[in-house]
Parts: sequence; structure tokens; C-alpha cells
Amino acid sequence: MTGADRLHLAGADRLHLAAGSHGSGGDLLTITPESAGWNHAALRVVRLDPGAALDLATGRFETAVLPLTAPAVDVEVEGARFTLAGRASVFDRVTDFAYLPAGCEARLTSASGGEVALPAALAGARAGARLDPYHAAAAEVAIEIRGAGQATRQVTNYLTPDTFPAVNLCAVEVLTPDGNWSSYPPHKHDEASADEAELEEIYYFRIEAAAGSPPGRAGFAVHRTYTADRAIDATVTVADGDAFLIPRGYHGPSVAAPGYPLWYLNVLGGPGPERSMRFCDDPAHHWVRDSWAGVPTDPRCPMTTADGRTASRPVSPGRARS
Repeated sequence: MTGADRLHLAGADRLHLAAGSHGSGGDLLTITPESAGWNHAALRVVRLDPGAALDLATGRFETAVLPLTAPAVDVEVEGARFTLAGRASVFDRVTDFAYLPAGCEARLTSASGGEVALPAALAGARAGARLDPYHAAAAEVAIEIRGAGQATRQVTNYLTPDTFPAVNLCAVEVLTPDGNWSSYPPHKHDEASADEAELEEIYYFRIEAAAGSPPGRAGFAVHRTYTADRAIDATVTVADGDAFLIPRGYHGPSVAAPGYPLWYLNVLGGPGPERSMRFCDDPAHHWVRDSWAGVPTDPRCPMTTADGRTASRPVSPGRARS
């Protein structure tokens, strides 16, 4: 085995977090800047027991409350109470979410129980900025259909610079029909320029068994992250509940195996003075984007809306990031 091969394997091992291997204190998943080896992006995935309370102190981080498998979640924060209309599965519908600013205390409860994602980012990129907590209804969340053909996917824009306010935190979910590619062409955002923002990113994956396939964690997807110099070059098989860390470099594609629709949450944060999601394609693959002109999108997208699962007519291709 060459030194380069060892480096590639070490990179994949450090960046690919298998389900159940990186929880703490009862969390299903805990990613902190310290554990990731960076400075800004973070994610917790927690399981709420029916009727039990989870107390949060956001500290230096702004945080979102995003139900994954919790049909309803109550959020108490700074004298306000929000009831989030959630979902039984990430493949069932777009969900309500709540925004929690840095320096606050909150309590989460759910009569039914379920799993909740808490994407977070250090809120210090813009000194002195602090927002009030708020509740966003699923019907207000913008849905995009990006790509075309077998690269068609749905992006649900919970927290982007163009949708809902935050200081630094960005978070979207991507749904990819089985057999399709997303996060394609490969793109990066690891340096500050007029065309690119410096961002750390977390991918958190869920995989659904399609109709007719057996239940369980047999489903899988494939994800790739690499740098131009191949100091990082990881192509990994991801299972339900896995995560992948993107400290730098090009990321994509994320490929949904036939029979297994793919969902993932992207959490982003960075040091820039403005909240941005600017990116650059890998020049070797940028031509693929132009090849979509006139190609219809997959009619299975959007896969979900605030009203539930759906099938839609093809629409014109859009500019794809995730």
C-alpha cells in the first residue's frame, strides 16, 4: 500500500461517521467543532422520549430545531412557545422548524416522541448580531427542483441566505429519488472569493426502502469528497444514519442506489463576515451542468411538500449546488 493510499483511507475513516459511532450523552449523533477538527459547524441528532423534556443551552451557537421522525414538537424559549408540526419520516413531508439564537435556553418536548436534528453554527461571524427565536411553518419553506434527468433532486431550503434569517447557520435537506445523483457536478466552498464562500459542511444521511424492498438498514448510497491534490480522496458507501464531514475540497456526487431513495441534511457554517452559500464547480465537470439544457427533470420530484409525499410534472432545470 502506498503512502497516498494510506492517506486516502485515513481521510475516509476520519470523515465518514458510521451510524451509532459518534453519539454522546444519549444522542444518536454529536458533531462539535472540536470533534470535527474545525471551528464553526455542528450537529446533534437527539431522540425525544414521549412526554419527556430535553433542555438546551445554545451557548455560542445558533441552532435550529428540525423534526425528523417526531410528528409534533413543542419548543419553549425566552417566554415563547412554538408547536412544530413535524413528520413521521423525513420522506413523508416538509416539516416546520424553529430557530434558536445563541445565548438562549430552550426546552423541547414531544407527546409522541421521535428524533430531532439540531443543526448549529458558531454565531460569531458577524459580531454583535443576534436574532429573536422564531417558528417557521412548513408551508413557508421554499422547495427547489435542481438538476435534470437522472441528476434531478429536491432541495428544501430551511435556512439559506435567501429564505430565513440567521447569523451564520445554513441548513437544507436534499431528497434524491432512487437511482438518481445529487451534489453533482462536484463543488467546493473552502476559500473566500467573489465566487466562493469558505464553509465547513456536514452531510447527515437517511435512506428509505422503496416499495417492495425488505425493511432494515440494507439500503445504501455512495458519496464522494476529494481535493484537487487528492490529499483527501474518499468514495464511501453510506448507510441510514451515517454522516460525512466536509472540511474542504470538492464534494459530490451523492448517489441513491436503485430501490433506496436518499435524504440528507446539509449543515454549513464559516468564518466569513456575511452569510453566504457561494460555491465553485470542479472545472473538470462543470460542462455537465450545461448539458442539462432542454433535458426534463425527473417527475418524481418534488418528493415531498408541506402537504406530504407527492409526484409532480417535470419542470425546467435549475442551478444545482447540493
